[in-house]
Amino acid sequence: MASKSNKYKQYLPNIVRRKKHFEQYQPTQSADRPHLEIQPIYSVFHYDDKRIEEKKLSSIIDWSSIEEPNQIVWINVDGLRKDDVEQLSTHFKIHPLITEDILSMGQRAKMDEVDDRLFCLLPMIYFNNETKGVELEQVSIVAGHGFLLSFQEDAKRDVFEPLRERLRNNNLRIRERGADYLCYSLLDVIVDSYFGIIEKLGNCIDEIEDKLICNQEQGVLGDISNLRKEVMLMKRAIMPVRELVNGFLRSGNDLIETRNEKYFKDVSDHIIQANENCDSLRDMLSNLQDMYMNQINLRMNEVMKIFTMVSLLLAPATVIGGIFGMNFERIPLLHNQKGFYFSVTAMLLIPILMLFYFKRKKWF
Repeated sequence: MASKSNKYKQYLPNIVRRKKHFEQYQPTQSADRPHLEIQPIYSVFHYDDKRIEEKKLSSIIDWSSIEEPNQIVWINVDGLRKDDVEQLSTHFKIHPLITEDILSMGQRAKMDEVDDRLFCLLPMIYFNNETKGVELEQVSIVAGHGFLLSFQEDAKRDVFEPLRERLRNNNLRIRERGADYLCYSLLDVIVDSYFGIIEKLGNCIDEIEDKLICNQEQGVLGDISNLRKEVMLMKRAIMPVRELVNGFLRSGNDLIETRNEKYFKDVSDHIIQANENCDSLRDMLSNLQDMYMNQINLRMNEVMKIFTMVSLLLAPATVIGGIFGMNFERIPLLHNQKGFYFSVTAMLLIPILMLFYFKRKKWF
């Protein structure tokens, strides 16, 4: 039993080092999280079909100064600070329940409609190339008539840059439509980024498969276990996003224009595909684990075959030695000067003939 436990000790460092627990939402602790006190950065776009203006702000100002009639205002808040979020919510008449959700991290993706404001939160997912792990960031989006607010935890990274470039390049489809289309665009960019993460997880699976094909099993079991946790974490994070998108279609809010409903349906199709891809990754990992165990069993069978073959080849010598070692007074060739040579020759010749027989039967 001790030797069996030592056999798997080599995999424990990888498993312990990369062990990851699923994030859990704890409302009683959310207000005390330290990352809520970092200095936020405000990216402001206000535009219409004819002109656009972009601003970068590092502090709260009079928000009314950046609002103009008949223009769409998009304020992206990188980094959350409670006082600033509450002040911003007060200005745009956002319900305190939504404000509390914005400040509470680690929640399940969801969509709500409160006081003619459409609110949703969902995970933005990144892939850490060093640890080969999935990292989550909660994004909250509030849409109203003529404005859209987006809130992020991390002030250093997001996936919205392609959307910003489209706005800067005078993309008429975005510029001519309302805040609902901008909300769709943000959701679409986030969901599309999931496929890049899934592709990288797939590449990691391919690397493990290559190791197994090359018979490099060292640490593979730990890698499979860690990668399975990452896939499960991503699956758990993106699975509720489908219901979130369908919530926009079922809301009946006049903020969602009829001509834009088809775009939300397209996002729904994409998230269904992302969920199916995660299921495929999970199945691939199960197949890899089965492949690993089959290789271990095959190698064990090969070792047992060699041991069995050696035992069979040594059996004639054991039998002959046992016969001549019996305590009888009369044994053939016992007192013959050439008896030793005859017995040694038999001990060598019989295994050689056995080898030819085994080879002919294709037993090895």
